Order: sequence, then structure tokens, then C-alpha cells
Amino acid sequence: QVQLVESGGGWVQPGGPLRLSCVASRVSRVIFSRYHTAWYRQAPGKQRELVSSITADGTTSYSDSVKGRFTISRDNAKNTVYLQMDSLKPEDTAVYYCNTVLKTWPWGQGTQVTVSS
Repeated sequence: QVQLVESGGGWVQPGGPLRLSCVASRVSRVIFSRYHTAWYRQAPGKQRELVSSITADGTTSYSDSVKGRFTISRDNAKNTVYLQMDSLKPEDTAVYYCNTVLKTWPWGQGTQVTVSS
């Protein structure tokens, strides 16, 4: 089955940037390219929430809390989805995951993002 591996998280001061990557393996590039994919996040004590999504043809959408600060993109040749995060805030602290917009695939381990001074 498909395996998702997220990376790029870490600790950053408020206002700083991070770029997350998510690689999908055990799936062909053709199949991967057909899926609308998304980034989610889960903060301690909270439910996992949708942060941003990108359709197969590259149309993007963002939650109100990250709009204007985050940018989602994809490279179908690499089975990879990216999340460029700028102007990070402490409330962005969470474990970040990727999946399809229908949460089709098994969840990966996620990547921790911590924003603090």
C-alpha cells in the first residue's frame, strides 16, 4: 500500500519559514498525479485539521488561519507535495501530515513543527 513520509519540520522562531515535503511511495507517478492531495496538522489536544489542498490540476486552497502565509505545491514527477510556510506563528505548532483530500492512504508519521521564541 501507499507509504507517506513527511519531512522538513523543526523548531523555528516566530516569523520564520519552514518548507515541508511529503513523498508518496509504492504508487505510480501516474496514479499519484490524479489525486487531490492535502496537508493536515494536529496540535496537542486538538483534532487533526485540513491546512491546505492542491488538486490534480494544481488548484490550491487554504484554511483561513494560514491563507497568505503558506503555499502548497506538488511535483508529480517526484510523487512529492510541498508546503512552504512563511511568517510562522506559535499557533502553527503541530505535527503536520499529508494525505489525499479524502484521506485515502495510511497516515505517515508526520513531521513536528514547533514555533516559539
